Amino acid sequence: PIPCVPCLLRQAVVSTQSKQWYQRRVSSGINAEYSYLDEEDKEKAGDKWERREIDKINKAQRKEKKADETKRIRKLVDNAYNSDPRIAKFREEERNEKLAKKKAKADQAKARKDEEERIIKEKEDAERKEREAKEEIEKARKAAEKKEKDEMKRLIKIERKKLRTFSKEHNYFIIDEDEKVTHLAEVEKMCELYNCEQLRNLVERLEKDKTKSREVFIREMNKLNNKMEEERIEEAQMTGKTSAEGSSKSGAEWGTEELQLMIKAIKLFPAGTVNRWEVCAEFINQHNDSEPRTPKEVISKAKEMQSGNFAMSSLKEEVNKMAYENLQKGQNKKVLEIAAKESEASQRTETSAEMMGINNSTWNPDEQKLLEQALKTFPASTPERWDRIAEAVPNRSKKDCMKRYKELAELIKAKKAAMAAAKKS
Repeated sequence: PIPCVPCLLRQAVVSTQSKQWYQRRVSSGINAEYSYLDEEDKEKAGDKWERREIDKINKAQRKEKKADETKRIRKLVDNAYNSDPRIAKFREEERNEKLAKKKAKADQAKARKDEEERIIKEKEDAERKEREAKEEIEKARKAAEKKEKDEMKRLIKIERKKLRTFSKEHNYFIIDEDEKVTHLAEVEKMCELYNCEQLRNLVERLEKDKTKSREVFIREMNKLNNKMEEERIEEAQMTGKTSAEGSSKSGAEWGTEELQLMIKAIKLFPAGTVNRWEVCAEFINQHNDSEPRTPKEVISKAKEMQSGNFAMSSLKEEVNKMAYENLQKGQNKKVLEIAAKESEASQRTETSAEMMGINNSTWNPDEQKLLEQALKTFPASTPERWDRIAEAVPNRSKKDCMKRYKELAELIKAKKAAMAAAKKS
């Protein structure tokens, strides 16, 4: 049962009074006077100096006794305080209260976290459901489109089959055999170009009056061909218009000399030059007597030459041809002869070993003795040892001596290894 408010107040008062009572017990022991326990009486002193000394000794003894008594009382009060069931009960209640507050705080934090997670989860679920709904709608739309497309294919296939069958049954509406190939091609053309509604309409008109089916077919064939011819003419006109606009933009045809001047101007005035293309156009106009070129024309031609189509166009061939002609004019026979002599490849008579300064001829016994004597005469500590060894061996270079020494060292090492292997076996 939940206690009433007066009971709770009484418990709080009892707790406070109990603690105050224990505190007073300690304070009463601390405030006690111990002058009556003095061992020396200062009244019996002979002079003031002795009285002061006795008073000092008494104070020290009182302080010591007071400390002992205070320690004893505190220990006694602490034992009583710890053994008091009321205090234990008060402590238990305080601990339970703290735990309850801590638990309530943790529950609030958990509830807040759960609420946040719930909101996030609801939001994610709503987004997922919305996404799934959109996917379902898109899927249904694609399925409907596919179904409609398949149905349209099926219907147009049926109508094409009807037109081909009807045409075949009526021998493709021909009078003589010369028309058969033409009419067969026209039927196939109609099957490819017409949609389902147009094919159905055509078949209905053909089946309506079979005696006039040839006239209907001829009229439809002429209509289709006229329409295709009009579209072709319109497309050709549009193409011609576009090409005319392009030619008007590019201006007059560029000559070989103008192309060379433009290339030279682009090299003379690189990117970063102020008003570069105006300067290039002015340079071309100053060195050429033909129609003046505008900066736009120079830019257009430069882009054309830089594009991949330049390699396939006739511009490159013209420039190369002009350059070759200029080269032929500027060269004479003497220059050509000198160039031919300089271009002749020199024949190499030396082998790779001779170029490296190595003599591949066999060492004779005299050379071998001279090499061994030189190795003994010039030890490893000798500066420029191999140069001196080469000087002591005629017809042999420094590299020859070093190569021979390495060969001998490897030969001796191989002999020693063979002898060691023979002893072990």
